[in-house]
Amino acid sequence: MTNTNRRVLLKSRPQGEPTPANFDIVDAPLPEPKDGEYLSRTIWLSLDPYMRGRMAEAKGYAANVNLGDAMVGGTVGQVIKSRNPKFKEGDYVVEYAGWQSHAVSNGAMSMKLDPNAAPLSAALSVLGMPGMTAWWGLMKIGKPKAGETVVVSAASGAVGSVVGQLAKAHGCRAVGIAGGKDKCDYVVKELGFDACVDYRAAGGNLFKEIRAAAPNGIDVYFENVGGAVQAAVVPQLNDFARVPLCGLIAHYNEMQPSPGPDWRLLLVKRATVTGFIVSDHFTDMEGFWKEVPALVKSGKLKYREDIVKGIDNAPEAFIGLLKGRNFGKLLVQVSDDPTRS
Repeated sequence: MTNTNRRVLLKSRPQGEPTPANFDIVDAPLPEPKDGEYLSRTIWLSLDPYMRGRMAEAKGYAANVNLGDAMVGGTVGQVIKSRNPKFKEGDYVVEYAGWQSHAVSNGAMSMKLDPNAAPLSAALSVLGMPGMTAWWGLMKIGKPKAGETVVVSAASGAVGSVVGQLAKAHGCRAVGIAGGKDKCDYVVKELGFDACVDYRAAGGNLFKEIRAAAPNGIDVYFENVGGAVQAAVVPQLNDFARVPLCGLIAHYNEMQPSPGPDWRLLLVKRATVTGFIVSDHFTDMEGFWKEVPALVKSGKLKYREDIVKGIDNAPEAFIGLLKGRNFGKLLVQVSDDPTRS
């Protein structure tokens, strides 16, 4: 076992787009667990758009990362030393260890994983925060009804891909918006969406392309992007449409607010727009656990992973995530996963 802990620290706050200079990669002594704690080695690290907000100085919905601290993030690890009776050596756990190769935890926010139930990495994607985000936003805010049209931006991503598949499972027309032919082909041919609009190829015809894919208007718009995509979608909302506002990745690197669509249309259309943070609802996920794991196990709900190997490559991968370079749920494999062949 190594005697060092490899860590990725926030060195400086980005001014606009993050760069590698905003991060520092250091080795620290391996931490030692105290009574009631355990030490884990990180196997999988999740990279997610919300992390950009944690790098900022402005106050957000959760505490920002302090300069010199390790970047935050969800992880799957294996317990390698324990002084906590609830966790034994060899246990696999989903936790929030951040961008580092090892971490000490008291287990209060950790959950044991059964490696025979699903791949360990799924706890950070379809059976973790992204899957819960998709289910909660669509089912609790979107409230889809059979025959309605559900449009989701970033449709090939970890959240959007689940939204569209759930919409289909509930009898809706599912329309995705994604960047690139490969992603749109995947969304339609692999995931079963009814249509997908390539916003990169649409150019100035984005409004028309969306109208062609959703000729009866839009009843639910699951918002992950903002920007030009949002501006093209909002005028096409039907009366009493619902908009689960999950993310606005097109704006995360902006230093000043940019002009958006005419939100007066939301008033005229009597639309419901609800911003939500899924962590507020982790204790109310009974419906998610009843529906989603069974769909995954049966193969009716598919997911895709974009894997980067090595903790040192996390900064570049994260920078690419904010530019839409990933294809599927972006994960860093920090160390060997013995459950994978």
